[in-house]
Amino acid sequence: MRKIILMMSVSLDGFMEGPDRELDWHLVDDELHSHFNEQLAAMGGFLDGRVTYQLMADHWPTADADPSSGGPEAEFARIWRDMPKYVYSRTLERADWNTTVVREVDPGAVAALKARPGGDLCLGGADLAAEFMRLDLIDEYRLYVHPVVLGRGKPLFPASGGRTGLGLAGTRTFGNGVVLLRYERGAVAPPG
Repeated sequence: MRKIILMMSVSLDGFMEGPDRELDWHLVDDELHSHFNEQLAAMGGFLDGRVTYQLMADHWPTADADPSSGGPEAEFARIWRDMPKYVYSRTLERADWNTTVVREVDPGAVAALKARPGGDLCLGGADLAAEFMRLDLIDEYRLYVHPVVLGRGKPLFPASGGRTGLGLAGTRTFGNGVVLLRYERGAVAPPG
């Protein structure tokens, strides 16, 4: 069965975007971008909220046509266009680029999607991730911790009343100082 994998860049203090929704603190160089491409090309689909989908759709469909874009960026444009995408939105009427609009997070529908053949499913967007977390639908967390403290912004993990035990599945350090932390669901939460 396929897994739901949350892949997200975060600041050292746990924010996924700055106070004005800025992402300019992401340190995505060719090494990290190539890693993202390798990971994402193996996926069976992208699960995004409306905001994340629209940010992606505003840039990636034609990014490889830009002469200044090359290497990993051009490669990702092709990956993004070809990948099946599911955008969760109550307001979006339609979406292009191999995208299905889904109105709500239904655990039964998510289980059916996971049961289909193909690669794992990549979850993106903090609000959608919060809903998947609330419903205990995330199988693996891949957090790319960037060496910056933002001080404020939108936290990746909203306050919740519960605890989720995770097991460390791996780490990787990139040359630009970003550290990947991989955790899988299912570990026993420490007492407390």
